[in-house]
Amino acid sequence: MAWVYLLVAALFEIGWAVGLKYSQGFTKFWPSVLTIAAMVLSLFFLAVAVRSIPVGTGYAIWTGIGAVGTATLGIILFAEPVTAWRVGCLLLILCGVVGLKIAAP
Repeated sequence: MAWVYLLVAALFEIGWAVGLKYSQGFTKFWPSVLTIAAMVLSLFFLAVAVRSIPVGTGYAIWTGIGAVGTATLGIILFAEPVTAWRVGCLLLILCGVVGLKIAAP
């Protein structure tokens, strides 16, 4: 169940990272409220997950999924550039996340 909590935490991390763009520096009320709520939920689920998963593994996977998901949504939602370098680096992060999951006890 800890891995499910970690995935939920990572999804909320993606949500708050993207929410930062919509909140426009916390100047828009509802996007700011939703962003802060996603931050709290993300950290809560991460804390629950690392009760059972090694903290280094959990944190690295949380940030890796968050980074890949946020960068992907940046491309989709905000027309951020898609280059071979960006895609290659995102794939390397994804490989690292999968490797950490495989290596976890």
